[in-house]
Amino acid sequence: MKTRNQFIIIAVLSVLGGTAWYYKDILLAGTQQTTRTQPTGGRPVPVQTAVARHGAVIDTIETVGTAAANEAVTVTTKTAGIVAKVHFTDGQTVRAGQVLIELDRREAQAELEASRAAVVIAQQNYDRASKLLGMQAVSQARMDELSSQLTSAQARIKVQEARVQDLQIVAPFNGKIGIRRVSVGAFVPPGAIVTTLDDIDPIKVSFQVPETVLALLKPGIAIKARSEAYSGQAFTGVVKTIDTRIDPATRTVEARAELPNPFGTLRPGLFMTVELSLARRESAILVPEEALIPIGTRQFVFVVKNGRALRTEVEVGQRIPGEVEIVKGIEVGTEIVTAGVQKIRDGSAVTPTPRPTS
Repeated sequence: MKTRNQFIIIAVLSVLGGTAWYYKDILLAGTQQTTRTQPTGGRPVPVQTAVARHGAVIDTIETVGTAAANEAVTVTTKTAGIVAKVHFTDGQTVRAGQVLIELDRREAQAELEASRAAVVIAQQNYDRASKLLGMQAVSQARMDELSSQLTSAQARIKVQEARVQDLQIVAPFNGKIGIRRVSVGAFVPPGAIVTTLDDIDPIKVSFQVPETVLALLKPGIAIKARSEAYSGQAFTGVVKTIDTRIDPATRTVEARAELPNPFGTLRPGLFMTVELSLARRESAILVPEEALIPIGTRQFVFVVKNGRALRTEVEVGQRIPGEVEIVKGIEVGTEIVTAGVQKIRDGSAVTPTPRPTS
């Protein structure tokens, strides 16, 4: 009896399950039919739009460079000696020809005076012999000998004067002194480092530029250089020199610009980012930057046409504050969505409102 009741219960449950499954298929089919017949976009979505316009843009590229002095030299001694006087301080600005240090020149000066005295004697002997030559009292050979002695004595004076001059070190050009490396009373050998001298106004910046922009690169192009040491400050200058060779390994060419540096703000060796303005185009297509929709490496905008938003791929160019150049994808006068892009999809019905101008 118990077994019979169990079979009856199972049979009833099977009938109920089949009925439920049948009605589930009917409901699902109705839902799918409703979805298929629902119009794309639904109720129009309010969005803000702008019209692509013509505008001027400047083609720019960014690279990195290193600052260098306009002129730079390590000041060294030419001859050995003892430092007698130092005429500069660390960081001092000096003029070309200004004496920096003097070595003890007492011995060299004494030898110079002896040479000058020897010239006086040689000159007197020659003059005396010249008078005697007219009276046939001296031979021509003797005159030649005395002339040679006078010439040698005069040459020794020039040698001694050069030696004395080498004991006095002067600045070769206008610039700023570095750190002093010698002290008064110290013996210095030939080639000893005294200090450094840099001319840093103007200062040079060397940087590499891709060969692809070589046709646009020329002397006189404006640049802006920035350094992390002076955040937010831009230093302007112009390109002065372009190397004659392209590096075959990096496919770049070296260029050098000059920046005014009247206060010595920039220092040689400073790492800088450089922005070059290569060309100006007056008829670029510009749209508000917020209209762009990045998807991976591609860029899109929503174009409004016949009351619907159509997602359109574009190719972007230069960016300027608040706007971006469109190189390919839309034309001037095209209406595009600038606000509300998160609420729409391709083909959505929209109600456009002009974007407020600031």
